[in-house]
Amino acid sequence: MKRAALYDPYLDTLGGGEKHILSILKVLEDEGYEINIFWDKNLQNQIENRFRLQFVNKLKFLPNIFTSSVFTKLKELRKFDMFFYVTDGSYFFSSAKKNFVFCMVPSKNLFQMSLFNKLKTFNYNFIANSFFTQNWLKKLGINSKVVYPYINKEFIDLKVEDLKKENIILSIGRFYSHLHSKKQSILINLFNKLRQINPLIKNFKLIIAGGLKEEDKSYFSQLQSTIKNTPDITLKTNLPYDKLLELYKRSLIYIHMTGYGVDEVKNPEQVEHLGIAPLEAMISGCLTFAYNAGGPKEIITDGKNGFLFNTQEELAKKMSSIVSNPNLQTQVKKRAKQFIQDNFSYEIFKKRVKEVLL
Repeated sequence: MKRAALYDPYLDTLGGGEKHILSILKVLEDEGYEINIFWDKNLQNQIENRFRLQFVNKLKFLPNIFTSSVFTKLKELRKFDMFFYVTDGSYFFSSAKKNFVFCMVPSKNLFQMSLFNKLKTFNYNFIANSFFTQNWLKKLGINSKVVYPYINKEFIDLKVEDLKKENIILSIGRFYSHLHSKKQSILINLFNKLRQINPLIKNFKLIIAGGLKEEDKSYFSQLQSTIKNTPDITLKTNLPYDKLLELYKRSLIYIHMTGYGVDEVKNPEQVEHLGIAPLEAMISGCLTFAYNAGGPKEIITDGKNGFLFNTQEELAKKMSSIVSNPNLQTQVKKRAKQFIQDNFSYEIFKKRVKEVLL
């Protein structure tokens, strides 16, 4: 049996990027590979429950060797036919037969290709999660191949025309204020403004859902203070998969604020690198609005399958226009569903992974 291994120093965040790289490993399992993960704790239950990603065999969790000597790493990695690494900015020699760096964040700090790093990565290939990330890697002198993620079958199979939509504005993303923050506080303030000036939005509710880790609870407390006792704004943390799917199915509008106010040329790492939540929203019949930067620009065609905005005023104007136009809503939902089916099914993902890896 062939063996594949992963080292992702951010594995326990279990975010969209983790689902993406683990899904690549799932394709390899389907092709007969044994899957190994360098992590000191068994996370299989969390992975399967969070992502609905079912591995046929037990994942093998191995001791973290990456603080060990060069010799130890080389001795261990030579056991593998494929090795995947999500970089934290450090690089090392690998003796695996095939080696890949999985690139989620277009940050200059993560991809400093000094002469020594070039030497260390001479036998690595780079995989990008979007064309946005790929283009930034190219500017840093790194060639990569794009492998888009896939959207789960439960979403793909939804019959959008049969869903009973409610006056809910939904936004999904981890609750934290650093890196590519989801800008929840800006969305809360915008929602409060819209309800005061726009009668069409007055009877809407805002639901913000996302993962919450212990170190981000102070930020979450600030958000709670912002909404105070406003009954039409709800914050939901660490929801199970089924509950998230239900929110998508019920919500009429989805808003993705990540990157708002950021110059993507100067700080590409702070905008959305792809945007799995907007993709899930689009296939769920949500009228999807995303800030006009980074990955969302390559998945949303403005006015066709969703909407892009540069300012809060533009977002408010486009929301008002679509809320009062049921015919346009139907057309946008139909085009969005078709786009996701044509580009983000598991079958397409699996074919692409095999093209790039095998």
